[in-house]
Amino acid sequence: MKKFNVKNYVLAPLTAIVVLFLWFMPIEWFGIEGLTVIQQRTIAIFAYAALMWMFEIIPAWATSVTTIVFLLFAVSNKGFVTQMTDINPETGEKLVYFLEGTPANFKELMAAFADPIIMLFLGGFVLAIAASKVGLDIFLAKIMLKPFGTNPKWVLLGFLTIISVMSMFMSNTATAAMMLAFLAPVLRTLPVDGGGRVSLAMAIPIAANIGGLGTPIGTPPNAIAIGQLASMDVNIGFGAWMIRFVPVVVIMIIFAWLFLMWMFPFKAKNVKIVIEHDESHKIDWQFWVVTFTFLLTILLWMTGELTHLNSNMIALIPFGVFALLGIFKRDDFAKIDWHVLWMVAGGFALGTALNKTGLASVMVEAIPFSSWSALAVLISAGLLGWILSNFIANSSAANLLVPILAVVGTAMTEQLGAFGGVTTLLVCVAASTSFAMLFPISTPPNAIACSTGLIQTKDMMKVGLVVGLVGIALSYAVLLVFPF
Repeated sequence: MKKFNVKNYVLAPLTAIVVLFLWFMPIEWFGIEGLTVIQQRTIAIFAYAALMWMFEIIPAWATSVTTIVFLLFAVSNKGFVTQMTDINPETGEKLVYFLEGTPANFKELMAAFADPIIMLFLGGFVLAIAASKVGLDIFLAKIMLKPFGTNPKWVLLGFLTIISVMSMFMSNTATAAMMLAFLAPVLRTLPVDGGGRVSLAMAIPIAANIGGLGTPIGTPPNAIAIGQLASMDVNIGFGAWMIRFVPVVVIMIIFAWLFLMWMFPFKAKNVKIVIEHDESHKIDWQFWVVTFTFLLTILLWMTGELTHLNSNMIALIPFGVFALLGIFKRDDFAKIDWHVLWMVAGGFALGTALNKTGLASVMVEAIPFSSWSALAVLISAGLLGWILSNFIANSSAANLLVPILAVVGTAMTEQLGAFGGVTTLLVCVAASTSFAMLFPISTPPNAIACSTGLIQTKDMMKVGLVVGLVGIALSYAVLLVFPF
């Protein structure tokens, strides 16, 4: 008897009904003042993307590509629906106008396919491929994981620790891309049917996202909140930030370690992770070129604050060097996880549409913060930052929320005083965005982990929900007990 396909016969029709309902409902039904037709269509497309990613009705990359196509034709300035033409009866001049609302620029939506972060992904994949070709991944993995022994559970803790520490001082995406190269030789030592492989793959985004919270430079939302506070004559030092958040990182890494081992246990008993040297790899000039380029790239990533070099540009150095010297060949392009790049592009395009059509701003401003209690504002602001960051870049979410909440917090200075004032409010929002990791498109490290082919969206959602909410709660607790 043929198995009933829930995705095709229940979830797909349900998604279609929700999207069509949101698309065709009278605009007044939403109850959002100032909502436009274009913004309403953006809401419908947003619902399509969220439900399709959540239910995995089609592959995540296919959802991203179709989302971009829908956005281009439904809400862009070159879309056949939004753009109207007419003739001026007096001058005969051709007029072009749009339906109610501000459309997104079609070039900005299409640019999602070549966003600078996409280039960082590409460079990271090339680096991992080259490292694997010459055996550098095995060599470095043995060195970095040696202090943690051969027991899989301690190796998992080693991965979480190494990634989180590196993410405190360099781009989360760059860290995840680099660690992808170390993961492959470790996975080869584990049984294919064990949950431990999933745990190790999930360690990449969890540790990268959590680690970024530890320092003011670890992730853009930290700097955005600190910059906004500085403009209000509230200065937070590097040390003051680390005193509060490094303990949060340590506790969350231990929690994530225990949670991953419970969710995806290493089933095989007495398994040891022993990374053997591959005799087919020789220490030749290619090995040294890849090694030097690898180390140079990491050094530049880590010193970006000093050199003022963009991490996305730095990621292309390996691509250029390896292409020039013939280390990366035409056949190697087939090894790049292109589907991951297109999947991430959909998230970027959706974020662009939310911002450029003004929908994100309208929805945030529609929330009546001023009529709420101080505690309600604190909690809802963090949750709002977390929810938004699961669908748009965390820096975009912070840029959107922090200025608005700075005004709200200033107006509620007296009420927020018992909780640390506007400083706690803005820092809570920044911290919450670091724990947004529900979907493959939520953060680049999530997408990089999905490129292993070991993680299902439903598993990422379970882990992201638990680790995210626990992390937010712990961050709030620290800031309420030890305010700045």
